Amino acid sequence: MSTTILQEDRPTITAAGDVGSRCPEEFLAKYTEILGASRLNWTEYYTLTKRLGAGGQGVVYLTTRRGTDGFTLPVALKIFSPERYASETAYHEAMARIASVAARVAQIQHDNLLDVHNFSEQRMIRIMEMEWIDGYDLSRLLAPELLERTRANVSEERWKYLNNVIVTAGPRQSRLKPGVAIAIVRECLAALASLHREGIVHADVKTANIMVKRTGNAKIIDIGSAHPVDQPPPTKTCTPAYAAPEVLEGRENSPRSDLASLGYVLIEMLSGQPPFAGLQSFSDLLEAKRSLVHRLPQILPSEVTCNELLMDFCRGLIAADPDKRFPSAEDADLKKGGAASFHRQLIVGGLASEYENEIRAWLDELE
Repeated sequence: MSTTILQEDRPTITAAGDVGSRCPEEFLAKYTEILGASRLNWTEYYTLTKRLGAGGQGVVYLTTRRGTDGFTLPVALKIFSPERYASETAYHEAMARIASVAARVAQIQHDNLLDVHNFSEQRMIRIMEMEWIDGYDLSRLLAPELLERTRANVSEERWKYLNNVIVTAGPRQSRLKPGVAIAIVRECLAALASLHREGIVHADVKTANIMVKRTGNAKIIDIGSAHPVDQPPPTKTCTPAYAAPEVLEGRENSPRSDLASLGYVLIEMLSGQPPFAGLQSFSDLLEAKRSLVHRLPQILPSEVTCNELLMDFCRGLIAADPDKRFPSAEDADLKKGGAASFHRQLIVGGLASEYENEIRAWLDELE
């Protein structure tokens, strides 16, 4: 039979009103000693369980943080490679910059932004501990094979619903329906707004850096390229296909540069194809970005091009001139003509859905 204990300031009593018995004095002394200590330390061990991804900065592994009494917590470790740096000094200086940004990001604590737990070193190699996110990055979620897997797992009626409301086949990859695509973009805008308010630019927004969780929510991840707006790194890194035109031209990243990158992601989700696929040369890529606004009617499906509000929203993100984009991520979401306006339009037209639940249900069907 269990006993209910009522915990008050002093003493601890049972539900029957009896004063709880005290533990042995020598055991209580250990507790008192910890409370009076000026510092605590212990050793942790991590087993690199599964490789989650790799890029120019290093490799990310899934691992498990193990505590006492059987406590376990899956976490991700990013191990930063020194390969691209000319010297140990250059590596250490770059890591110091990343650690500084990571510390600021860790304090933001936004639901749509990666949680950073720690930044440490092993044999002078830097390691960032982050939350492990259970879900799919957007590039994988849009892969045709996942749509084929969905088709094999659902009924004909459910498949028709998915195609009408959530996802359907596109020219090169899966295409998200406008309501779902905008739901993901809105959560990304919220994450970017939280970064920008702290004076930090993400500088590498792309499909591979957006995680869609099994809860149906989106998170922006990988802050390895992030930097303070007023302190750009000596050597800038970017993913050319998702970088804003001004970044390719050698100018500085700004919050509006992040908006352009997110805009390219949105076009990819809505069209079912990367907007700059097949472009190899720098000049061709830059020209394609400058002309993208004018090519939208040829790229996007009719259900998008017929909606002027949605088209204006896309243009407000991807305009070649940064001054013609939305002034901020917050404005892009909440001000007139922003993403929230489009969702309100769907509600008024009776076309809205519970997008987070729709995404969650779809991800469940992928298993």
